[in-house]
Amino acid sequence: MLKLALPLRLHLSLAIVVGAALLKYHAWLWLAVYGAIALIWARVLRVPIPRLGGLLGTELIFLSLLALPLGWERASFLLVRSLVCLIVMNSFLLTLPPHSFGIALKSLPVPRVLKENLLLAGQYLEILLLEVTRMQRSAQLRGLNGAAGWLRYASAAMIGALYLRSLDRAERVYAAMVTRGYNGQLPIDSPLRPKERFAVLTAWAIAICLTLTSYLQSAVNS
Repeated sequence: MLKLALPLRLHLSLAIVVGAALLKYHAWLWLAVYGAIALIWARVLRVPIPRLGGLLGTELIFLSLLALPLGWERASFLLVRSLVCLIVMNSFLLTLPPHSFGIALKSLPVPRVLKENLLLAGQYLEILLLEVTRMQRSAQLRGLNGAAGWLRYASAAMIGALYLRSLDRAERVYAAMVTRGYNGQLPIDSPLRPKERFAVLTAWAIAICLTLTSYLQSAVNS
């Protein structure tokens, strides 16, 4: 993995995710461009493919239950777009050192309250990733090896159990944080260096151009 600072990795991931999320509906060409960028990003971070695949399978099962009632044509675009965003953010989260999300979060130019909420959300995502890993290990011990076996194991009931276990553990973690004096702030500052700021601005400029082009092309075609 390249020696990218945590704040820089977070900013670049957000640029890709926000750009893909704001794409015009049915802009498949530009979604494919974002998909290629997401795969390159996962390759750069050297995310563990088995862990990424297992996590994506679980998340897409849950998202498909929400998207399919919208109709196949609309749901297919939403699911592929969600897949691109999930590849990027899961790659970022899976390659984070333990409990380091808050360090990257400090560099975001957002209000303190929002940072606190994002910090807690990041903590809960780390807990969710750990619970998914434990459930995958449990499935392997029951003889469900490979991606197909894991998807059979990740039924609706198991997904519900996963989120309940994650919620229970998250509440215990937050209670422990409050007991140790947590007040929504971290004593660590992590500002971006000039070269990192330039990389972030370049990434946002590319994302804005790709997303706006999807709308302009749609307007020209219509």
